[in-house]
Amino acid sequence: MSRKFQVKAVPSSWLEHNGRRLDCGPYMSGAIEAAELMRQFSVEPLESLTKDIFHAGREGRQYVLDAQHGVPFMGSTDILAFDLTYQPLLSKKQVNRNPQFTIRKGWTLITRSGTTGRMAFARESMDGMACSEHVMRIVPDANKVPEGYIFAYLSSRFGIPLVVSGTYGSIIQSIEPHHVSNLPVPRLGEVESVADRLIQRSGSLLSNSQAKLNEATELYFDSVGLSDINPTEWHSWGSDLGFATPVSSKSLRALNFNPRFERLCSQIKEGQHKLLGELCLEGTLRRGNIFKRIDAAPEHSYQLVGQKQIFWLRPEGRWISKASVREEVLVSDGTILVAAQGTLGEGELFCRAEFITGSTLERAYSEHFLRVIADESQIERGALFAFMRSETAFRMLRSASTGSKLQDFHYAVLPSLPIPYPEQAVRKKCHDLVMEAYEARDEAIRFEDEARSLVERTIEEGAR
Repeated sequence: MSRKFQVKAVPSSWLEHNGRRLDCGPYMSGAIEAAELMRQFSVEPLESLTKDIFHAGREGRQYVLDAQHGVPFMGSTDILAFDLTYQPLLSKKQVNRNPQFTIRKGWTLITRSGTTGRMAFARESMDGMACSEHVMRIVPDANKVPEGYIFAYLSSRFGIPLVVSGTYGSIIQSIEPHHVSNLPVPRLGEVESVADRLIQRSGSLLSNSQAKLNEATELYFDSVGLSDINPTEWHSWGSDLGFATPVSSKSLRALNFNPRFERLCSQIKEGQHKLLGELCLEGTLRRGNIFKRIDAAPEHSYQLVGQKQIFWLRPEGRWISKASVREEVLVSDGTILVAAQGTLGEGELFCRAEFITGSTLERAYSEHFLRVIADESQIERGALFAFMRSETAFRMLRSASTGSKLQDFHYAVLPSLPIPYPEQAVRKKCHDLVMEAYEARDEAIRFEDEARSLVERTIEEGAR
């Protein structure tokens, strides 16, 4: 693909207002354009509309495994995630010593280092969680400005360039509170309340979606007389050292026979169950094929999503030419994609699962995912996902891996994993809960987009 050059004509007044700066970066980023547009409105500095702008400060993190002694912790990219059920735990003692770790509903969260300017609205399911020092907290004063409007404006195409720009619009590597304290916020009257209602509704839908997913998983286990394991239980079962077990010709790796894994499998086999291979369509339970990536314009491309981004509410990815790949990069409705390569660290994504339906069907997915496609004559696809997203499935899948540093699945072991098999009525209920959760997710994204578009449109019209 030939290189595209960007060209933009700017009024001479922009040069005068910005110290006659002649390098193109600040003008092309949109920061100066946004600042000029703000001159057409009654504006207030961000700090005058907030109770506080801060981050947690840099200090070593103390993680724990027991939920009684920990608080779910979000890193800088975790604020972008849809499902926050299985976050690592930060020590309660550390959070109590430094309350600035804690997130509250209604705040605007902004990544402040690395890739700066990514944003999320703190919804109810985030309330009380701890968050990295690499995320800046904007705490609106609800008596002066609606919380949702602040997020809608800051995450708009006018707000983002101002957030990530420093003096005279130069791009900076890390954002500090004083970089955004004087950021101009236009007052838009009734539009602020409308945007707030849309953002609040979006946040409520996302929190309800997560609750439905957790309900589906809990129902799935309860119906067969089991409960999902948690990390505390898993690690309390002892180490995997010094055991003897019969081995098969499929594997000679000790991890594939470890006692904790065998204990999980035995518990499932005591009740109604089927093997994973029996529940999936023939030819699945494999990774995708390797393919060449050729960049192209979005109108001629698929957005390619990798392991890291798939768990985000709004996955990002490069645009690859449709003509350069076959349709196997796409997946069918209800496919479960499992991160298929990685390491065995507790916080790593390897073996975490995502459900593909609705708007996510439009994207392409890399070869680094295990494709799990349920045979609908055996089990509803949403029901299988209710199990595959669980901590139990996560631990079982990790025990069915192979490799040295970088792990992959042992594809001879996967089909023999036992899966609890509830009655049909329960499976249908679990499937419906999962589908409702993902439909609500798409609706939440639409509400957020609507709020942002409303703010952008109002600013554009007011500047004419």
